[in-house]
Amino acid sequence: MRATRTAAAAALLLVEAGIAVLGVIVHYGLTAEYGDITDTALEGLRSGIVGVALVLVGLAALVAALVSSKLWMRLAAVAIPAVMVVGMLAVTPAALREKLEVQYDATPQCVPDEDMGPGPGSRAARESQRAFESIKHVGQFGGGGGSGVGGCDRSFVLTEDVDVLQHYRVALAEAGWRLVEDDAHQLRAERDGMAFEVVTCDRGGVVWAGSDAVAGGARCPQ
Repeated sequence: MRATRTAAAAALLLVEAGIAVLGVIVHYGLTAEYGDITDTALEGLRSGIVGVALVLVGLAALVAALVSSKLWMRLAAVAIPAVMVVGMLAVTPAALREKLEVQYDATPQCVPDEDMGPGPGSRAARESQRAFESIKHVGQFGGGGGSGVGGCDRSFVLTEDVDVLQHYRVALAEAGWRLVEDDAHQLRAERDGMAFEVVTCDRGGVVWAGSDAVAGGARCPQ
């Protein structure tokens, strides 16, 4: 009877460990695809898969502890959920780095890889792209924004504490842009018929480049 209980407990421990490993793998994949790159490792555990995995592993651990008559098996059953959480904490930063490398750019991208063809919208996008590439940026650009004949705007998020406006004040001046507006939350610079604007938003901001005849191009998403 004791041998049967031991064998059943061992099988449950294997199932528990398998679920834990699968939970870590799935957590990594979902975080690399849908995670928030501004999250810390602990904040990255807010995904629903973590809760589901903990419930399943916890149930297996409870049954294994009740079935087993050996102390080391009971301790192992209790330890596996903790090890799973530690594993998730360990892989979260790597998953977020992967998302950052794959889905974000260090420079705003207004012009797609494929040929945009002729037209005023295409010319405006290329001019905005050249304006963006004339300076060094902060934050990470994930492609959010819009383009038109008036200009192009792109949203960015910050992964570190940085004074966004001070960075752009210096970078724009060094690239030959002239500041024409500057306050606590936004600034605007102009050069050769083009304008550049940046506005700070929650956990990031928006940059815009376009014709100097257009005002208010950079606005935080509603």
